[in-house]
Amino acid sequence: MSSIVIALPKIEDAKKIRTILQRHGFSVASICSTASNALASISELDCGILICSYRLPDMYYADLKECMPGGFEILVLATARTLAELPSSVLTLEMPMRSSDLINTVHMVLAQIERQRKRDKKKPKLRSWKEQNYISNAKMMLMQRNHLSEEEAYRYIQKCSMDSGTNMVESAQMLLMLFFDEV
Repeated sequence: MSSIVIALPKIEDAKKIRTILQRHGFSVASICSTASNALASISELDCGILICSYRLPDMYYADLKECMPGGFEILVLATARTLAELPSSVLTLEMPMRSSDLINTVHMVLAQIERQRKRDKKKPKLRSWKEQNYISNAKMMLMQRNHLSEEEAYRYIQKCSMDSGTNMVESAQMLLMLFFDEV
């Protein structure tokens, strides 16, 4: 689930924004007045949005953005003059702001994060070099000993994997153990 962290130099402003968000059904994970506290809060969360000012006592938004883990978006709150200097790739809201603008923007960003998470879950995980090596070695053994093509060997490992209910790496390891009595 996506989380919201608010980091503003004046903690009273952060509390006001938290109240507005909570009134509209959003859950705020934490509020803080420094970038280091915001990063500490974010490190404990999976994904979400950081609402912060252009400049915090210990860091500018750009430095903070570089330190943030993947899965988090940053929403910068600043005056019109400051926003004019920011790149268009940065998500911003002009201060003073209307609460409806804040609610709509946060809703849009959280929905975008959730869509991205769903897309990422559908992608197959990349295998490590070691895992890929097990599969390659098992294919080579099948190709040499059983005179199979590379595609046939791959399909054989795939079928063994499905039949045994294990993943392909485990099936390749089992085949290698059968060939060599050890991996």
